[in-house]
This record gives sequence, structure tokens and C-alpha cells, in this order.
Amino acid sequence: MRFAKYHGLGNDFLVVDLRDARAEDADAVQEPAVVRALCDRQFGVGGDGVLAILPSQHADARMRVLNADGSEAEMCGNGIRCVAKELHDRGGIAKEEIAIETGAGRLVCELRDGGVTVSMGAPRLTRGEIPMVGPASERCIEQTIPGVGPFTCVSMGNPHAVMFVNSSDDLRRLAETIGPTIERHAWFPQRTNVELAHVRSPQRIDLVVWERGCGITLACGTGACATVVAAALTGRCELGPEVVVRLLGGELSIRVLPEFANVRMHGPAAHVFDGELDPRAVAPRPEP
Repeated sequence: MRFAKYHGLGNDFLVVDLRDARAEDADAVQEPAVVRALCDRQFGVGGDGVLAILPSQHADARMRVLNADGSEAEMCGNGIRCVAKELHDRGGIAKEEIAIETGAGRLVCELRDGGVTVSMGAPRLTRGEIPMVGPASERCIEQTIPGVGPFTCVSMGNPHAVMFVNSSDDLRRLAETIGPTIERHAWFPQRTNVELAHVRSPQRIDLVVWERGCGITLACGTGACATVVAAALTGRCELGPEVVVRLLGGELSIRVLPEFANVRMHGPAAHVFDGELDPRAVAPRPEP
């Protein structure tokens, strides 16, 4: 089975096109133990996750996101750009707009300007939609987790808890310190991604993300979108204009449309190399 290694600003994945794969191979490569083994950076290929391209009755293809720990995510912003590029360049869908079915719904990707623009859809803003504990119709804006600080919570098809701080100096340290605790906090029944952000201006935000199921990653597309939404909800930026989000691996351009009607993300997707694997022969990491 061929796999392709891709990254979006250093957020890296193994992309496997399973649309014509044998059923036993398709099932095997999506097994949590196989995903963990493939993503291991010392004993496997290495990656933040596996992106499975599957048939769809509602779009050009379906994307399944499997985190490095073997868990499944509803959506991945950097990942969908990589899948769109694979489908366009090597997957037989050579058109400028590609529709991809995800756990967050059917999303349209536009390949232009050397990158991919994704219409991410409207953010989910209530506790019931994120999901969080508490009144289902209530929003969580600048609400304090005792002993940690205030968070604004948003779903971009997957949950995010965003904390704004006054400096960019300690963003990574803070994310590594509080990320594991907030990811599994009782507020979030399905766990959450955690964003530490510093707003330099209404048009520029510095961001470090602790990703659910992965830990610190160099970039997170849905995290960048959620952070700009949270900045608009808290009056730190305006709806409409483009906001540049600087992550550890580079920059994404995010635009939140008026009335939170849609979020558009633009960024790169890079093919790194191809390889061959037999998913039924992949061995889990040996115990020390």
C-alpha cells in the first residue's frame, strides 16, 4: 500500500488513499495500534496522525482523521489541506474546488495561490455544540477554570479552549504546562484542544497549540480558526478582515465572516515523500 507523507506548516501526516484499497488493508491501517506504530518518530514513519481518504456519497472523498495516539478527531484544518492537495495532484480529482466529507460536515477546498483555502463553516459557540458541561445554550466566554485562568471555548467541528495571555515569550511553556490538564478537564467530555494566544494587533496573533491526542504540534488549522473566532468574541479583533496567525511552524491566514457565518482558512500543504507499507505487518513499538 502506498502512503504519502505531507505537512502543513510542520503539522505532519501519513496520507493513505483507501478508495480502491482491499478491505482488509483499509481496515488494518486504521487500527489504533497500527496508527500509533506508524506515527512513532523513532520506531515508525513519524507523524502527528494518519489521514485516511475514503469513498463518499456526498462529496469528492471522505477524510478520516486518526491522531498519533490512535484516537479519532472530527476534523483537522492542516490535514484537510494535505488531503485536498493529494486528491488534486495525484488522486484523480484535478479541479480547483474539491469537496471533502469530514466529521465536521462537507467542506470545500479551493486550490489557489500556491496553497489551499478551506471554507470551514460556521463556528459552534454553545456548550452543547462544543461539547462542554453546563447549560447547552450558553456560551463560554472568558470563563475561569480555577487555578488556571479564563478560557473562551469554540468548536470548529472539534473542541477548542482558547486562553489569551499578555506576552508571546512563554507561550510554548504555558501550553506544555497546562495543555495536558485542560485537554482532559471535566468541562470537556470528549477532551479538548488547548490554545495559548497573544494578540499582537487586531490583524496578528501568535499561537501555540496543545492538540488533543498529539500534544504540542507545529501548527493547527482548526486551532488557528478557533482562536480568531475567540478573539472576535472577546473584542480583540473584528469580524471580516483577514487575521494572520503565527504558529510554531509558520503562518495561516484566517477570516471570520460577519455574524460568524463562516470561517475561511488559507495556508500551504506540502508533499514530502512516498513510501510503501503492509499495514498488517506493522509492529507496535517494543516495550523497554
